[in-house]
Amino acid sequence: MSNNKQKKIGFIGTGNMANAIIKGIIRGGYDPDYIYAYDIDAEKLENTSKNNGIKALNSNVAILQQAEIIFLAVKPQIYPTLLSEIKDFITYDHIIISIAAGISTNYIHDKLDKSFNVIRIMPNTPALIGEGVISICKNDNISHETYAYIKDLLSCLGTIEIIDEKLINAVIGISGSGPAYVFMFIEALADGGVMMGLSREQAYRMAAQTLIGSAKMYLETKIHPGELKDMVCSPSGTTIEAVYTLEKQQFRASIIEAVKVCAQKGEELSK
Repeated sequence: MSNNKQKKIGFIGTGNMANAIIKGIIRGGYDPDYIYAYDIDAEKLENTSKNNGIKALNSNVAILQQAEIIFLAVKPQIYPTLLSEIKDFITYDHIIISIAAGISTNYIHDKLDKSFNVIRIMPNTPALIGEGVISICKNDNISHETYAYIKDLLSCLGTIEIIDEKLINAVIGISGSGPAYVFMFIEALADGGVMMGLSREQAYRMAAQTLIGSAKMYLETKIHPGELKDMVCSPSGTTIEAVYTLEKQQFRASIIEAVKVCAQKGEELSK
């Protein structure tokens, strides 16, 4: 995105997800001089500013006064206070982007003004390296041009998925929280390798690459995951024995249940 097309971006909150987005868009070519941030935690704000070369401001209101695109990157429970503080400083030229679980577009509109530009997204932390999933909720009140700009801005973070907001909690259960499950799987797979004699460093490297290769194999071939699994399982072989053990331990059921309870927690936060 060239400088003459870049709008000023402000981040209210500098937690892990905000930093992933900041680092991701800078990595994708966005000029850090166009990015501002504020956080009530002065140390976090200073680290984010120093590590990314962006401008630190001294209040939430200052972010509104400097930037056009505003990322609300605070915890859901902070939203009522935050929206009350900034509502008189939001204009119809601002684009408000919410990344919080449990905070609907309607909730934000009710606290502000239904005419304001509000877009809800659900990114995940691999956005940091340009391999994230960034789900963007449909909002018929947003112009095509605004949507196109936001999609272009976020496209350097990974795959863009346009979804109906009523499905946002399912998204949280799969891609929003999914990296945590994946990192647990990598750790467990590597632990198994260490148990059988591999070094820790080598086991982690092999486990992670196996995950990357398997995921790319599915994405490029579009072969059903069950069929790809069958291709590895020779009759009376080692892999089918391992698969049998995973099935006995309810491996797939555990993953499905994890997605379910994660989505349900998102629904609870929405109430």
